[in-house]
Amino acid sequence: MSVRLAVDCMGGDHGLSVTVPAALSFLQSHPGHRLLLVGREPEVAAALTQHGQRHPYDKAAVEIRHAAEVVGMDEGPAQALRSKRQSSMRIAIELVKSGEADAAISAGNTGALMAISRFVLKMLEGIERPAIAFQVPNQKGGTTTVLDLGANVDCEPQHFLQFAIMGAALVTALDGKASPSIGLLNIGEEAIKGNETVKQAAELLRASGLNFHGNVEGNDIYGGVSDVVVCDGFVGNVMLKTSEGVAKMLGAFIREEFERNWLTRLMAVVAYPVLRRFKDRVDPGRYNGGGLVGLRGVVIKSHGSATAAAFEAAMRRASDAARNQLVQRIADALPLIKTP
Repeated sequence: MSVRLAVDCMGGDHGLSVTVPAALSFLQSHPGHRLLLVGREPEVAAALTQHGQRHPYDKAAVEIRHAAEVVGMDEGPAQALRSKRQSSMRIAIELVKSGEADAAISAGNTGALMAISRFVLKMLEGIERPAIAFQVPNQKGGTTTVLDLGANVDCEPQHFLQFAIMGAALVTALDGKASPSIGLLNIGEEAIKGNETVKQAAELLRASGLNFHGNVEGNDIYGGVSDVVVCDGFVGNVMLKTSEGVAKMLGAFIREEFERNWLTRLMAVVAYPVLRRFKDRVDPGRYNGGGLVGLRGVVIKSHGSATAAAFEAAMRRASDAARNQLVQRIADALPLIKTP
């Protein structure tokens, strides 16, 4: 299936130096796809000329859409929504609304992306708030989908239920699991643990008809105890940033130990294949790309500091979500859930 992706080329910490080479590399591995590169036309065209020599591409598959403005990484969501109507971020999302693109990808300001996406695309009926869903590796060789990771700091019990519905639909769409298990992130597995909001959310999940595993703890996320883990955005964002920090710390510690002397350096040469595989498994960039689920369109948020390889991973997630009709799957699942 051919997919049309709208790429916010100007967003993120690195902008065109990351988004354009990532887009061209993506095209090489996804023939038949079409890319709408959104940004300041002269700058995008220059980047295409520069990086096109390294990543030859089908020029008929790429179209530049001019956007005169850029949303800054430190810009307030309200300001970006009101004052930057010609931003690359907004135009990319409007391409999804108009049907010209099947999905949009941006590494830009998370708050602004959430506000603009919600304003332009609107919410699915039955969903009150969009959530950021992200897949992390687990010890069983698969991934665990966690949401929300920062869109909603304060949540009511019904929001956890909505996150579970959307997370289950996402796993079904991307991983093909018919009835994904749902875990509720808590400070203990026992039903008596947690604050009142989490306890009430657990009651809603038990009565929902979803495949509710029960409460899970932080270490269970990487243990692969459940396919989906739901939490509020404050807890989820802290979890994600802590995980990224731990992964970087482990990599630095291993490097330091192997660089201690000539003998450890020799051992590093012998162990290089193992170390390389370890790095690949824990590299956050490999799993880059969080879906803004609950909207009437597919929007993927890339990490702001993503490398070209990581941004390309986010583009793959956008393609998968569009091809597997994620929005329609969530819409179809909502009427089937039991609610009080």
